[in-house]
Amino acid sequence: MTAPIVVSMGDPAGIGPETIAKAWDARVARALPPFVAIGDRRAIARVWDGPVAAVSDLSAVGDVFPDALPVLTVEDAGEIVPGAPDADGARCAVRALEMATGLVRSGAARALVTGPVSKAQLYQTGFTYPGQTEFVAERCGIARANAVMMLAGPGLRVVPMTTHVPLADVPALLTVELILAKARVTARAMMRNFGIERPRLAFAGLNPHAGEDGALGREEIEVMRPAIAQLHAEGIDVRGPLAADTMFHARARAEYDVALCPYHDQALVPLKTLFFDDGVNITLGLPIVRTSPDHGTAFGIAGKGLAHPGATIAAILMADQAATHRTRCLPAA
Repeated sequence: MTAPIVVSMGDPAGIGPETIAKAWDARVARALPPFVAIGDRRAIARVWDGPVAAVSDLSAVGDVFPDALPVLTVEDAGEIVPGAPDADGARCAVRALEMATGLVRSGAARALVTGPVSKAQLYQTGFTYPGQTEFVAERCGIARANAVMMLAGPGLRVVPMTTHVPLADVPALLTVELILAKARVTARAMMRNFGIERPRLAFAGLNPHAGEDGALGREEIEVMRPAIAQLHAEGIDVRGPLAADTMFHARARAEYDVALCPYHDQALVPLKTLFFDDGVNITLGLPIVRTSPDHGTAFGIAGKGLAHPGATIAAILMADQAATHRTRCLPAA
């Protein structure tokens, strides 16, 4: 029997437990593969009255999945109150993440989906990583710099080449070496995770109109073009730098498989505008498959029955797709 997908619940006071439960409700309509939730089982019970099956061995997931949501429980999260995060819940989220990562690394599970966490709560417990991505990368023996974040929706994939840094710092961080590293990981992962044998990479310029040949900035000339020329010489299908304001409409998106953008919002604004309810964060460059719904904990609506499961469903489906493609003989990510 095929190994299941593991889904860590994230912060038990957030919307993760609810979206996981609603995803299980949609298992038939969306043809979801068997998955198991990892976290405190009470977090599900606080927000959902559907059937839950406690499991201690992942080999049982496939048998119980048609009739109940399988849950592998970690140590309890204290008093769980939807919308009221605390340190106990954050510690539970970390334990669930660590267990889930270990199960995928061991081969007991085929892919990892991580629920949303509160970084502020995590940091108060002594968590020293910028986020879940860096935690998973370290557990997999991968340097943080080689774990690349891609956001994907039904008609767009984007990679921010710099992420959670002030905009003023981006020009100095956008080096030839950074661009080469991000693009190489992205190209290999597009082959392995999505089965695209010759992926087309498009680069957004840093400046308005991609710098207007130096009139509006020289980063495109001095940094981006040399990096793109090197990638082209390596046989990677690349284009750009392109004016970011004209590369995200439907006709433009048909010309590339993934857009690499110099800074965070340049990548995430079009993705979230077009695919807010079903955007997925997938980490490239790891030896395992890891995806996450592209939204936060949404404490303000937790426990109110308002959480939309679309991104969690999309994350499970993408994890399944990537794990399936990885069984083929394609270059390693």
